[in-house]
Amino acid sequence: MHRCKQTMNKAPFISFEGSEGCGKSTQIARLVEILEKQGREVLLTREPGGTVVGERIRDLLQYTPEAVGMSSEAELLLFAASRAQLVREVIEPTLQQGKWVIADRFMDSTTVYQGLGRGLDAQAVRSINEFAVGEVKPDLTFLLDMDAKQGHARAQAVSQAAGQFDRMEDQELEFFERVRQGYLDLVKEEKERIVVIDAAKSIEEVSHCIQDVLKDRYHEFSA
Repeated sequence: MHRCKQTMNKAPFISFEGSEGCGKSTQIARLVEILEKQGREVLLTREPGGTVVGERIRDLLQYTPEAVGMSSEAELLLFAASRAQLVREVIEPTLQQGKWVIADRFMDSTTVYQGLGRGLDAQAVRSINEFAVGEVKPDLTFLLDMDAKQGHARAQAVSQAAGQFDRMEDQELEFFERVRQGYLDLVKEEKERIVVIDAAKSIEEVSHCIQDVLKDRYHEFSA
């Protein structure tokens, strides 16, 4: 009986996806602000990261120059390890408490970046993903889509302005073109869960599109 009650009280789990420079951080911050103004308890997570284990992995994956030569297989497993810890330590307990969870990337990033971007075996990536997350998957995913060249340029400009090296952003344009196409292909497989938003629109327009989807999906959401 107790387990059944927890399942019924499970709050929405929403993830944001997209290639570098698509404006995820801005839109996530806006959504969290709206939800909090509505009086909802919200947890924001990021990938990799969100736990002590995950933050150590994040530093290794993104900001450690010595990791430039990391193999694609090692990269895949490190992302999965960070996610596995995040799900069990943070996301699952939070959802069962009735709090909304907004994720800045989740398992779709691994499917696309490590699977298609790095050219790893799709079935192996799928199996590792499923093992890492168990039954905890987003109810709704916003894919902020934009031209790969434009997004890549945006991301590099931000990193340069911050004076911060980011290993994941330091890829050739062709890599991000594969990533974008990978996301669009994924949408065809999961049309009910993944909603594509044109990230080339203004910040306000993108925000309104996201809110319209949430109003349609969740009657308790009101902006």
